[in-house]
Order: sequence, then C-alpha cells, then structure tokens
Amino acid sequence: MLAIYKRELKSYFQSMVGCVFIAFLMVFTGIYFMAYNLTAGYPYFSYTLSGSLIVFIVGIPLITMRSFSEDRKNKTDQLLLTAPVSLGKVVMGKYLAMVTVIGVPNVIFCIYPLIIKSQGTAYLKVDYISILVFFLLGCVYAAIGMFMSSLTESQIIAFISTFGILLVLYLWDGILSMLPSSAVSGLVGVLILLSVIAFYIWHMTANYIIAGAVEIIGIVASVVVYIVDSGMYENLLSNLLGRLALANVFTDIASNSIVDVNGIVFYLSIIVVFVFLTVQSIQKRRWS
Repeated sequence: MLAIYKRELKSYFQSMVGCVFIAFLMVFTGIYFMAYNLTAGYPYFSYTLSGSLIVFIVGIPLITMRSFSEDRKNKTDQLLLTAPVSLGKVVMGKYLAMVTVIGVPNVIFCIYPLIIKSQGTAYLKVDYISILVFFLLGCVYAAIGMFMSSLTESQIIAFISTFGILLVLYLWDGILSMLPSSAVSGLVGVLILLSVIAFYIWHMTANYIIAGAVEIIGIVASVVVYIVDSGMYENLLSNLLGRLALANVFTDIASNSIVDVNGIVFYLSIIVVFVFLTVQSIQKRRWS
C-alpha cells in the first residue's frame, strides 16, 4: 500500500494536477481572506472557508478523475489486480494520496487564524474545527469521485459525472425546496429509490433474480405501509434526502458556530461506504 501511495502522490505533483489544485484553492481562499478578515475585519476564518467550497466542485473531480480510469484505459489496472497486496490496500493507497493533496492547503490554512489573532480578536477553536470539517468534506467528495472513476475508463466522463454530482450536492437545499410534500409523492420517491438500488444490485451481481426480488419486496412493503399509514410519507422525500446536503455540516460551523458531531460521523461513514463501493466495483471487473 505504501508503494502505491508514494507512486500516486508523486504522479499528482509530476503531472502538476496537485500543484494546480493547491494553488487554485490557496489563491481563491486568499482573496476571501483579504476581503473578509483583513479588510472588513471579520474575525472568523470559517466564514472565509465557506466561500471556498465552490473550489471543491471543480478541483476534486480534477484530482479523482484519473485515479482508476487512467489505469483502466492504459490496461495497467491488470498490474494492480495481480499485485501481491489486497485490493482494499490498492484502493486505500490511491485514496490516501488524494487525501494528502487535499490536506496540504488545509495545513497551510492553520496559519490564517493566527494572523487574525495577531490583528485583534480571533475564535481559534471554531476556526480550527471548521478547517477540520472543511478537510473532511473534501475527503468525502474525493471518495465519491474515486468511485465514479472506477466505473469508467474515460477521464472526461469521470470528471463530468463527479462534477455533476458535487454540483447537485452543493445545490441540494434549493432542490429539496422544490420537492412535493404529499404522501403520494413520497411513495413515488421511495419506489424510484428502490428501482435505483435494484439496478445497482443487478449491475454489481448480474443477477436478475436477486435484483428483482429486492425491488418486488420493497414495493410491496412500501405500498402496505402507505395503506396502513399514509401520513408517514408526507414530507418523506425532504426528510429522507435532507441528509445529502453534505455542506450543511460545515455551514453550521461557519455561520452559526455549531459543531455537529453526528455530521462528522456521517462524513466518515460516507467515506467508508464509497471506498467499499470502489473496491467492489473493481472486484467485479476482476472476476468478469
């Protein structure tokens, strides 16, 4: 795993992708820092970071798009699949290299609250927690991007699909506000989610029976619950999908100085899930 980590980390800086990402994030954050903290005198660096979230939408896909799609296109993935290490270690080696690239600017960000303190009042605890959550959010986005890269051999497709998903997540609160709140719409939404889950099971297993059984059982159970108590489906889509507004955990700290421990655990859980899905995606290709 260490050898893969070193190779991937070195490649990010040799190809200048890592340098461009770090420079872009530092410049963008520096502009906000000058405007909000130094010029306007706002004492929270966390507020500056909230303006830099948009960089992740473009920067993270740039980092993750080549993680597995390039190996798949060049057929060098066969070397990884036959390497004397487990597939999980291969994935973790690549993922930790991405995390390191994301972590470099966040380490530098730790200096900024001290600059604010040298000029007057500063809230170091809130600022450093916000930097940590900002970093974790980047790690979540990287895990999603790595999974998308494992599904295709085209870096362009990996970039566009990851960019699209991150953009939707960034606009998620506005999208939820447009969802209907009736019980019928809640039932329809659940049925659509069941179809998506069944399709993914079929894609991973190529077994129509398992995928069909999961969807049929889910549909029957959902309809029965609707008949017994349709009120359970009112506002269900907003409540069920509201947790996907991933940036809200960071925004709560930046705007309200509220630390959501459950949100941090949720971030870590998403990372674990998408790393696992990446392993399964590559495992499926190994046995195909």
